[in-house]
Amino acid sequence: MSNRLIHETSPYLLQHANNPVDWHAWGEEALELARAADKPILLSIGYSACHWCHVMEHESFENEAIAKLMNDNFINIKVDREERPDLDQVYMNAVQMMTGSGGWPMTVFLLPSGEPFYGGTYFPPEDRYGRPGFPRLLVTIAESYKAKRGEIHDNAQSLRQHLNQKARSNADSDAVHLPLLDQASRGLSSRFDPREGGFGAAPKFPPSMTIEFLLRYHHRTGDAQALYMSTFTLDKMAYGGLYDQIGGGFHRYSTDDRWLVPHFEKMLYDNALLARVYLDAWRLTGKPLYRRITEEVLDFIVREMRDPNGGFYSTQDADSEGVEGKFYVWDLVEFKAVAGADGELLARYLDVTGHGNWEEHNILNVPRWPDTFSKLEKISPEELQAKFEAARPALYAAREKRIHPGRDEKILTDWNGLALRAFADAAAYLGRDDYRQIAEANAEFIFKTLWNDNRLLHSFKDGRARFNAYLDDYANVADGLVSLYQLTFEERWLKRAETLVDHMIEQFWDADSGGFYFTSSDHEELISRTKDYFDNATPAGNSVAADVLVRLGALLGRSDLAQRAEKLFASTGALLAQYPSGFGRLLEAIDFYLGPSKEIAVVGESKDAHQFISAYRKRYLPRTVIAAGEAGRVGLLLNRPAIDGKATAYVCENMTCQRPVTGVAEFENQIA
Repeated sequence: MSNRLIHETSPYLLQHANNPVDWHAWGEEALELARAADKPILLSIGYSACHWCHVMEHESFENEAIAKLMNDNFINIKVDREERPDLDQVYMNAVQMMTGSGGWPMTVFLLPSGEPFYGGTYFPPEDRYGRPGFPRLLVTIAESYKAKRGEIHDNAQSLRQHLNQKARSNADSDAVHLPLLDQASRGLSSRFDPREGGFGAAPKFPPSMTIEFLLRYHHRTGDAQALYMSTFTLDKMAYGGLYDQIGGGFHRYSTDDRWLVPHFEKMLYDNALLARVYLDAWRLTGKPLYRRITEEVLDFIVREMRDPNGGFYSTQDADSEGVEGKFYVWDLVEFKAVAGADGELLARYLDVTGHGNWEEHNILNVPRWPDTFSKLEKISPEELQAKFEAARPALYAAREKRIHPGRDEKILTDWNGLALRAFADAAAYLGRDDYRQIAEANAEFIFKTLWNDNRLLHSFKDGRARFNAYLDDYANVADGLVSLYQLTFEERWLKRAETLVDHMIEQFWDADSGGFYFTSSDHEELISRTKDYFDNATPAGNSVAADVLVRLGALLGRSDLAQRAEKLFASTGALLAQYPSGFGRLLEAIDFYLGPSKEIAVVGESKDAHQFISAYRKRYLPRTVIAAGEAGRVGLLLNRPAIDGKATAYVCENMTCQRPVTGVAEFENQIA
């Protein structure tokens, strides 16, 4: 028999629709039922690609006896964290305060008012792993709720006060300054792993925003260590098991410190962010590997994560046939048979052995640098790569015959914004017109499907757009639209970005202390209204918003946007000084804000205008915005006429403009 979740669109909720648990989706109906029945709420939060979420479902939520304990004693609510990041953020903060750590599946016990009083993550069906068994925990919580109601209520009230205190900015109003960037770089250097790359110990997550900042810092200062930390980590990730060597795309994170054994799910946001950082590394260094990885990642997204109407799906599961990673691993006999004449060589290259490198199976990776391996095998690196590329189609085709991991086909606005920017940037700097078409189709999809009555919605699935958009939705889509404008120079994309930013300010801005709340002013009232500054798996909405404010302000000539960015920076002053390594994306915005930043205006529609744009795109100029088109149509183009009817470029830096030029060589000297 199915439960209430059968009517939901979230694949994660639908996975639980046939549990014997009497699940509710989050909503007033469930909360009112808890109040009327005077029962505590058992809130379970996870997502479809989460391996341990599947484990807990199988062990506990499919168990009739455990389900009866849940149904008899609790109102049970299941939440997809990707659909409701507002709930996830509030209750994750609570669990972290109660236990010192967090993660998914997340299990939180609430008063009927929604206030949490106990929580954790995964609980096994019986005592093990140093954790109480879930049935024992359920009985204990239910008995305590009846016998110790006053104590539980007091603890919940105290926790709510702490949550609200955390939500308020406790930062000093300090102006940001250049030494802050130096401090951040030194802090990252102290945590850098010189043997395997990355920062800190296992598990290792791909540090996209951190590397973006370090590349910019190297460009600013010439600091060799910043560049080395970036490129060494990018190389290690690209050659590791974290990267799908056959199909392209990165898995979620590495469970070890060598980037060998991943958690096998693939997330849209990781791949969008990593495509951008490899693109920027290629622009800065010219290393062919980085361009190859950029294109392979984006091609993977197009091939396996794109909706026919232009949106991008959310995730691919870690599991297939109930086994994590089964789709991706190989044994030696199969690999050599499929790889053909070069099977022996490629098996050595990709670390495929008879005994395996993980649980008697083989995760494809390149444990020795290709140059080193080529010398040992007495072939050139180019020949080695050619042999691998020749074998890849057969390996991919053989793997395609396996049972695929599940795919969560929710289309999330914020993650689509990240992908929009990745495709727009790649189209501009790689000259890939197919990527331009994909980016434009994605932007059209967002405004056709997820834009309603002059506001964004957060999620689309099965023909239904749902949930008020969050800060990250507005910020990431606006960010992508700015890049799309700087690709196509079509004014409509810039106007749409401006509309989103104006809505973002109206609905999310904290007029008292600066910065943006995660939820809008007319959002459902939760026990705490959060304001997030730290980058996690995705960049903090405040960080992206700040970057959009300074860049869009420069393009439109709107000083009010830059002034809001200044207030946002000031509201994070103390946090930035104390934890600079936790703000990679915000540090990018500060890097642009502090300058020297360039504003480039190209006026005219002739072939010469495109030569200016092409010359600009050949360089890595991260602190630069560019506008092109007819004089006067966009703020940056105002009062900048073409000279003698020729395409003309205007280059300004730090509010000082150089003389307009009509020759590409002069333009290149000005932007150098």
